[in-house]
Parts: sequence; structure tokens; C-alpha cells
Amino acid sequence: MASLDQLSPPSTGTPAPGKGGSLRREVGLIGLLWASVGSIIGSGWLYGAKNAVVVAGPAALISWGIGAVAIVLLALVHAELGGLFPVAGGTARYPHYAFGGLAGMSFGWFSWLQAATVAPIEVEAMIGYAGHWEFAKSFLNENGTLTTSGFVVAVFLMGVFVAVNFLGVRVLAATNSIATWLKIFVPLLAIFVLAVTNFHGSNFTSHGFAPFGMKGVLAAISSSGIIFALLGFEQAIQISGESKNPKRDIPRAVLGSVAIGTLIYVLLQVVFIGALPGSSFIDGWDKLDFPGIEGPFAGLATLVGLGWLAWVLYFDAIVSPGGTGLIYTTSTSRISYGLSKNGYAPQAFERIDKRGVPVFGLVLSFVTGVICFLPFPSWQELVSFITSASVLMYAGAPLAFGALRRRLPARERSYRLPAGGVISPLAFVVASLIIYWAGWHTLSRLGMAIVLGYVLLGSYAFYATRKRLPNAPRLDWRAAQWLPVYLVGLGLISWQGGFGEGQGNIPMWWDMAAVAGFALVIYFWAIRVALPAEEIERNVADVEVVDAGGH
Repeated sequence: MASLDQLSPPSTGTPAPGKGGSLRREVGLIGLLWASVGSIIGSGWLYGAKNAVVVAGPAALISWGIGAVAIVLLALVHAELGGLFPVAGGTARYPHYAFGGLAGMSFGWFSWLQAATVAPIEVEAMIGYAGHWEFAKSFLNENGTLTTSGFVVAVFLMGVFVAVNFLGVRVLAATNSIATWLKIFVPLLAIFVLAVTNFHGSNFTSHGFAPFGMKGVLAAISSSGIIFALLGFEQAIQISGESKNPKRDIPRAVLGSVAIGTLIYVLLQVVFIGALPGSSFIDGWDKLDFPGIEGPFAGLATLVGLGWLAWVLYFDAIVSPGGTGLIYTTSTSRISYGLSKNGYAPQAFERIDKRGVPVFGLVLSFVTGVICFLPFPSWQELVSFITSASVLMYAGAPLAFGALRRRLPARERSYRLPAGGVISPLAFVVASLIIYWAGWHTLSRLGMAIVLGYVLLGSYAFYATRKRLPNAPRLDWRAAQWLPVYLVGLGLISWQGGFGEGQGNIPMWWDMAAVAGFALVIYFWAIRVALPAEEIERNVADVEVVDAGGH
């Protein structure tokens, strides 16, 4: 990830109160690339390979391939949008440009929800790997859920994330810099050592390459952490307001980070499968078991006689998730700051202390993180939740892409996506499928979180409008009429489908055809009712004035 002093509030380019001026454009291509690569290589590598092979067997390699294609499609769309509008927090802004306030509020909430649930995931990863030590074995139940003492430790760690954030950006920057180097170096070290010292090619076929069929392959994409692991390419876009040459560098950074991240994760999956002793999956891949499996890569290193590597991995399992948890705690507070600036949340969230820290946003980040440990106590369930929330956030980009191509065809684009008219709807279909594959068990809870967001943000927007507050948002209901239909329709298909405790009334493949067809209808409907060109230009102009330091 980028150093913290490069990050600005994700949803607004408004300078922090009392600081004035415009964002400094001083981040080059390497800085942008590093920001995205550092976000992609996070705690996902600690568990992703193990969870994927349990769900799909060695065919998890296909799952990674499908996940990579899906992320590439979304990244290609973001590459054009990032070059078109090089503004801070772009992922939350594109839907606002094209569809107005209601869509902006919705995708802003999805962005906040995604950021707020990452820190609890990192805490779960830290506790899971700490189970190697005797004192920490009491933190987890046999099914991977938190015990009472584990919950107390999780709350404490969330408190540490918040406390460090309260010390200010400079402390965060120094803390994150070391963690970022380790995030890249340690996985590469593990790949090299395991491949050279302990690799059995027969592991890929001895118990069947795809023992759970295509359903296992597809389920692994969302439920095992594959998409979660590959997400993060958008960080280059989030700090694009500070890029030296955004129109040239943002597309390169976005696509380059996906290529690097995908290569590392696929190699990790290959060496994990190849290094396993045959006795660990003698009863089938779904019953994979070996001493130390609660910390998969470190446990495997110990099992094959690489104790020194195991210690490196156990150390990194604290540093790497800790660094990611810190920065996403920061992001959560900045997104709530931006939501307030856009008129969707009370102005209390705009208050900052003398160190430039949004106090209310940090407190809310802590409370939300603690709540996440209650309905989603295990790392894998949290991953399914965050994957759905993340892809829901990303799904707004293809829609905005299509609308902006149609409404503003002549606007300068530093990178113009070839075959964009095909890739954009395909990216939206793929995003919808990933959400569906997460399963009804996860989506039903995500639905409750979305409803809560509409109650909270919608109530305040209504209040601000009635009281005619200066920052009251324009909701633009007509341009976002497709949004509630999309959310409810996708939920209904998931409920009747066969993934994650669905009713199973829609047969395999027919369910995915239904999702794809439904997504295409929504896509072309959304483009048709998008804001007129002059209103889009007005939205863009309003934001560009703010990003330039105006008011």
C-alpha cells in the first residue's frame, strides 16, 4: 500500500479543515503500482490457498484463473475511468457522476461497508495464525470461531488499530512502510523455498484434479477468499488525485498490479498443493488435515522440516495483517468523512483533531469492527461477506463506464479500452456472478447491512433536505431507478439458487444463466436512464472544483 501520508479522504478531495490548498501531485508510476500491489498482497495469501483447495481440490487453480479473469475485466474498466477522471476516491465517485446522488450514496455505503469489514478480517487472520502458540489455543473453537477469550483479544486488537490511527498520519506511515516490504518479500520467499525443497507433482492428480466438480470450482472463487485476495487494484485510483501523470500512469498501475498479484497467488497455490504430504489429504481434499493447519503455510513449513521458514511466516502473519488492518481502519474513517462532505452523513464526521484525524469516523470504525465479530466470527465467513461487499462496490464501475461512454463520447480519454462496449457489460455480469457464488447465507446478511445503510444514510439525507442544509444531496431518483431492482432481484435469485444454503429450486447452470441475463437487463436499463450529459458535466465540474482546492 501507499504510505499513509499519500492518502486523502476517499470520497472527497476537500482539504482537511484548517489546511487549505490542493492535493499535491507527487506520486509517480512506481508509487501507484506499489499502492495497489501492497493492497492485493495482504492476509489473503495466508489462508487463500488452503481454503481454495479444500473447496475445489487441485482444480482450485482453475478457480484462481477464473477469479483473475474477473478481476482483469473489472480492472480494465477502472483503467479507462481512472485515466478519464483522476480524482481521489474514484471508485465511489464514478456512479455519482453518471447516476446522481442516490447511486452515489449507495455505492459510497458499499465502499464504507467494504472498508469497515477488512480490519476484522485481518484480526481473524492474526488470531488464527497465533494458534500455533499454546497460550493462544484457547482463542478459537474447533470450528474456527472465536471463544470468549478470543473475542476479547479481537476487540483489543481492533482497539490497537484505532489507537495507532489516533497518533496521526506520520506514525501510520512509518508503521506501514516496513509492513509493505514484508508483504511482498515473505510470500516470494515461501514460494521459492517450498518449490525447491519439497514438491510432489503427483499431488495434483492422486485424488482427482476436480473432486467436487465445477460447483466446487465456482464456490471457491467467492467463499474461499480468492476474490478477496485479488482485490486491491483500485488503490492506485483512490490516490490518483495525487498522481504526477494520472492519465498515463493510472491504467498502467491498475493493470500491472493485477498481473503481479495474480502471478504470486497462483504460484502460492501451486507450491501449497505440491508441498503437501500425501497423508494430509488421504481422506479427500475436503478433509485436508495436518499438524498446524490453523496456520496453513507455517504449519506446512514445519511439517516438511523447514522450521526456520515457519518462524518467518508466523512473524509475518502478525505484521502483514496488522499493517493492512491499520490502513483499512484509516480508510474507513476517511470514507465516513467523505460521506459527510457529500451530505450523506452528519457533519460530526468531518471534525478532525489537531493531528488531522477524523475522530468520529475512527470511533465508528472500531464499533463496526467489533460488531463484525458477532455474526461472522470465523475468517472464512468474514471473507465471503467482504467479497460480496467489495464486488458490489466494484459493480458500479462498469455501469458508470457504459453511461459515460454513451453520454460523454467526446471527452478525452488517456486510455480507451478496446471493445469497451463488450467488456463493460461482461464485467458487470461477472461481478454479479461473483456476488451470487458467495451464497445465500452470506448475501442474506449483506442484505441486512445494506438495508441498515439505507436507513441510516437515507434518514440523514431526508433530514438534510427537509432542513435545507447547505450540503443536502440531490438524490436523482429517476437515474437510479434500476438500483433497488438489482439488489432485490439478485437476492431473490440467490435465495432460490443452490449456493450457500439457498433453496436449490433453480438447477445448476440455469441459476447462473438467470444471473447473467438479469445483470444484462440491469446494465442496459441503467445506461438508458443515466443522467443527461449536462448534469454529468455539472457533477464532474463540482468535484473538480473541490479537488482543485475550491469550495
